[in-house]
Amino acid sequence: MQIPAFLCRQTDLVTAAALATAKTGGLLQVKKGQFLAPGDGRNILDKIKEATNADMTILCERGVSFGYHNLVVDMLGIGEMKRLGVPVTIDATHAVQLPGANPLTNGASAGGRREGVPIIAMAAVAAGADGVFLEFHPDPDKALCDGPSCLPLSAAEGLLKRLKAIHEVVNAPDLAA
Repeated sequence: MQIPAFLCRQTDLVTAAALATAKTGGLLQVKKGQFLAPGDGRNILDKIKEATNADMTILCERGVSFGYHNLVVDMLGIGEMKRLGVPVTIDATHAVQLPGANPLTNGASAGGRREGVPIIAMAAVAAGADGVFLEFHPDPDKALCDGPSCLPLSAAEGLLKRLKAIHEVVNAPDLAA
């Protein structure tokens, strides 16, 4: 189950989702809101732990609202969230969104910089992210949702191979004596 970024501080929703997830034995991914610092994830984790006493939560980074239709991802935040004791993922697709900046809709929807998705994903894996959330579409320019920030389906295999290679290097045993 997933809690969207803008709803991550809604206690009733977070605890209800945690209880439902605990019943099924699943995992609960909570996207860190663009208005929170990485360490603020502690409050979310405390709510979930209080409701369920279960270790089932994944925190997801997706950037911080910088204003002017831009999100910024500070890769140091991945380590900060990991120090909270839970797995951390990156939503590389949403991290390149340009909120309210889609020129095709006169700002009624998000724009995006899909060319930045691989950069954000690779940097996050290099920074220690435990997983990557990506959106692909056969024809992103025709996608009904998140088109400007999703990648063509044809790019999936190559990107996933690169992410796996980076993960292996970052997590290799230290060979230095």
